[in-house]
Amino acid sequence: MKLEAFIFGLCAAFLFVCGIVYGFVTDPIEPVGFAALLLSGGLCLFIGGYFWFISRRIDERPEDRADGEVIEGAGELGFFAPGSYYPIGLAAACTLTAIGVAFFYPWLIGVGSIAVLIAVVGLMFEFYTGQNTTGREH
Repeated sequence: MKLEAFIFGLCAAFLFVCGIVYGFVTDPIEPVGFAALLLSGGLCLFIGGYFWFISRRIDERPEDRADGEVIEGAGELGFFAPGSYYPIGLAAACTLTAIGVAFFYPWLIGVGSIAVLIAVVGLMFEFYTGQNTTGREH
């Protein structure tokens, strides 16, 4: 995680420097790019800080050491969902809500918000019902 923190820290520094230079070069003309570069740098700094904080709490990974071997990273990486349609439904519901906000259709915002809630609940509880149930026999 230290490498990831370093990379995001470099990106943040680069964006801050570019934002300051951009702000001086286009001072009265275009303030939105200045704000966007500074906010992007802040987001990179936020992510890099998170990775740095996490790297202090976990053991050093093989990819963080100079003498680390590929074989040391072998094994189980975690649990991943085998397949789900809920992310597609959630994306469609968010798109529907965003269209409602963009054109300010309150009825579409309501329908999209309800669809988002249904998709989020389905995504959260998909391993408690159906064929992907974990922890109990059928």
